[in-house]
Amino acid sequence: MSKEPIRVASIGLGWWSDVLADAVQRTPELEIAACFTRSEEKRNKFAEKYGCKPVASYEEILADPSIQGIINTTPNNVHLETTRQAADAGKHVFLDKPIANSVAEGMEIARICREANVKLSIGFQRRREVQFRWVHEKIKAGDFGKIVQAEANISRDRLGQFEDGHWRYTAEGMPGGVMLQIGPHYVDVLEMLMGPIMEVSGMLSQLVLPGDNPDVAGLVMKHENGAISTLNAGYASAGENYVMNIYGKKASALYTLHTGMYYLEQGDKAPHHVPFEMNDTLAEQMGEFGICIRDDVEPEVGGEWASRSLAVIRAGVKSAREGRMVPIAEIMETGE
Repeated sequence: MSKEPIRVASIGLGWWSDVLADAVQRTPELEIAACFTRSEEKRNKFAEKYGCKPVASYEEILADPSIQGIINTTPNNVHLETTRQAADAGKHVFLDKPIANSVAEGMEIARICREANVKLSIGFQRRREVQFRWVHEKIKAGDFGKIVQAEANISRDRLGQFEDGHWRYTAEGMPGGVMLQIGPHYVDVLEMLMGPIMEVSGMLSQLVLPGDNPDVAGLVMKHENGAISTLNAGYASAGENYVMNIYGKKASALYTLHTGMYYLEQGDKAPHHVPFEMNDTLAEQMGEFGICIRDDVEPEVGGEWASRSLAVIRAGVKSAREGRMVPIAEIMETGE
């Protein structure tokens, strides 16, 4: 007997809402039943595209007992309030990263959902990519030996897509700029593969985009095991690129978006290509949200992990501002 999909509602309705709604349509676990944003035109357009009900208020969604979950892609600075309202109504929450603009708000979001006994899933789909799962398993099996270094890059060309005044490009809406917006993806992957980051040195620049936010950023990070990693993020490059190179004493994994994965074992004269068939990370992520609701299990990435991951970014921003190494513990303590 097939299970009925979990009925959810989408709120926020920016471009990423459509990306997640497309992913929902690729999993049997969820069904988008309703949508809300303040713009009547935008919610009607979304409703027509995805066959759901446009509603005139968030409160109407929260009062609907048939809706069990919320897909929340509102701006970061309203994540806390919109999630609080959902939790108070007994609705489970899928929240896109970053969890909030501050660690204190992120931890409060996690606490609210935990105490309300609702699931909180955070959108870190990059860790689900098949090549990173493969590396993770080989690291756990000991094939890499001692992990010593890593270098990562996540960069895009946003100049032609810049929206003047959009919250993502303002210091108030996205403090830390590009590193806060897309850096968390690879902070998450680095910590999954290499263990917790303990301190950060950061640098930020504004080179191409208008507005008041950095469009190029770099972090140097020390992990709990002593390994050193670097992460560069940019909205000012010629095109889209992703790099994730992990170096161990016994083996290394060398990945880029355009060349794929290469693997080098100690003693090899050259790395060899490891072919992968790309998986649908977004559909997996949204499907997991439905399974968590139905089966009362915890998501892979919850609020506490997402808040600590945010602390790495916030430490990097503070480091760039103050010109010093910043411990993660300092950010967790102050809630910055």
